[in-house]
Order: sequence, then structure tokens, then C-alpha cells
Amino acid sequence: MKSFSTENSSESGRTDLKTIRKILPFLWPGSTPLRLRVISAMTFLLFAKALNVLVPIILKEIIDDLNSNLNLIASIPVALVLAYGATRLLSQIFNELRDAIFTRVAQRAVRLAGRGTFNHLHRLSVKFHLNRKTGGVSRAIERGTKGIEFLLRFLLFNVLPTVIEVLLVSAILWKFYGYLYALIAILTLLTY
Repeated sequence: MKSFSTENSSESGRTDLKTIRKILPFLWPGSTPLRLRVISAMTFLLFAKALNVLVPIILKEIIDDLNSNLNLIASIPVALVLAYGATRLLSQIFNELRDAIFTRVAQRAVRLAGRGTFNHLHRLSVKFHLNRKTGGVSRAIERGTKGIEFLLRFLLFNVLPTVIEVLLVSAILWKFYGYLYALIAILTLLTY
């Protein structure tokens, strides 16, 4: 016989997976313009993550150049400093473009979920409506639609970017320091 906490956590895991399965179709809508928006948002996300990973490398080059030319203060690597600033700026711009482009997809998902809930409420019996407080139901619908938008953004712009960034950083660690450092970084994150 399983303990209560084990049963509860396995049920919670199944419920979470069901929720994710229900939300995933909203990430790939049926219309071509919205699909192009998702693709564009993902492209901007990839650019932002790639630039974000390049920032420390450019900073390393600036410091290495300053270290090698310690006596020549006039030879500060201006091009590298400008590249550093431009990379940070472009990373933020791509993140903002991603959010702006994805907004219409998220709004469509919220609208469809709200309409589905509204239709479901109309199919319920009169007894249900007489026993419930109308304000509580409308508040629950509003929270649910906001929750769907949050989950869409969280899955697409937090979980996926983190995985991409971990892979990019691991590849850089492998290139500069060998596979052992990359393996340690990945294992540490997986353990966490």
C-alpha cells in the first residue's frame, strides 16, 4: 500500500501532465499567421539566448586585451567594448520583440479558453447555477484564463530558454575547458 504523500505526488504529476497536454495546442495554433508569430517569437528567443551567452565571452576578450596591454592605456579595445554593449542591448531588444510578437498568440489562447469555459457553464444544469455565487464563478474563470496565459509564457519563455541556455553554456565549457567541465555543469543542473 502506498503512502498518502506518494499517491498525492503521483496524482499531482498526472494532473500537471494533463494540464500541459491541454495547453500545448495553444502554442501551435491552426492559422498560419499565428504559427508564423510563434516561429518568429522562438527565433527572437534563440537570438536573445545566443547573444546572452556571448556577453561573458566578449567581456573575457576585453579583460584579456586590457591585461596584455597593461602599459598602453590608450589601446583600450574600444571595438570590443562597443560589441559588448551592442550584444547586451540586442539581447534585450530580441526579448522585447519576442514578447510583443507572442502577445497575439497568448491572447487568442486566453480568448479560446474563456469561451470554452463560458460554453461549458451554459451547458451545466440550472441547479448548479442556483447553488453557486455568480461572482465566484466569474472570478474563477478570470483567474483560470490568466493562469493559461501564464503557463503558456512560462513553458515557452522560461523552461525552453533555460534548456537552450544550459546547452549553449555547456557547449562553450566543452570548447574552452573540455568535456569534463560541461558534464559537471549538466549533471549539477540535472541534480538540482
